[in-house]
Amino acid sequence: MSLTAKPRKERKENAERRRRQLLDAARRSILRYGLARTTLATVAEEAGLSQGVAVFYFNSKGGLLIETLRDLYQGYERHWMTALEGAGADPVAQLEAVIRADFEPEACGPETRPLWFAFWGELHFQAQYDAVAEDFDLRRHEALVAIWRALLPEDEQHEADQFAEWTETLTDGYWQRLHLMPAHAERKAARDATLRALARLRPDILASLAG
Repeated sequence: MSLTAKPRKERKENAERRRRQLLDAARRSILRYGLARTTLATVAEEAGLSQGVAVFYFNSKGGLLIETLRDLYQGYERHWMTALEGAGADPVAQLEAVIRADFEPEACGPETRPLWFAFWGELHFQAQYDAVAEDFDLRRHEALVAIWRALLPEDEQHEADQFAEWTETLTDGYWQRLHLMPAHAERKAARDATLRALARLRPDILASLAG
């Protein structure tokens, strides 16, 4: 048993390392060539591997790009969930933590933001991209709804979904501004403006976010 367990473990670790190498290379390829001109060949070149290795792990360009999008969402979800968990039980602190996380480099920095918009531009044309996005976006929305339910008084609980949607619209809008006008927009300013907007939306419960 012990003689075969180590090689099997090593094979698994090597496979995971190679897969990670190709996913990272796919991101670099998209940043360099764009989504349409990224191929298994450009990804293999970025990774310093043969195209056959890329085919072995992902079968096709489509499969590789779907997994690249899923990996992007998984990283983003880990990022904002870690921020949420670190905020404790106070819903105001939770909301602030999630917003702040949204404007950190891991979420929308210059090496990440172009990837989001490359994939989002194809959502309505690629059903598989849309399915990946919908799955993660739903969990994100549900987390925001839960925060707003904890914030709102009993007689306004039915508004939690709407407030969550407004929160998402603010962050999405500033992400778009950062993407389209990088010379005239800055992440910290966008973050602070989002927090101030939420504070003005509900000064009775979010005045502390105004800074």
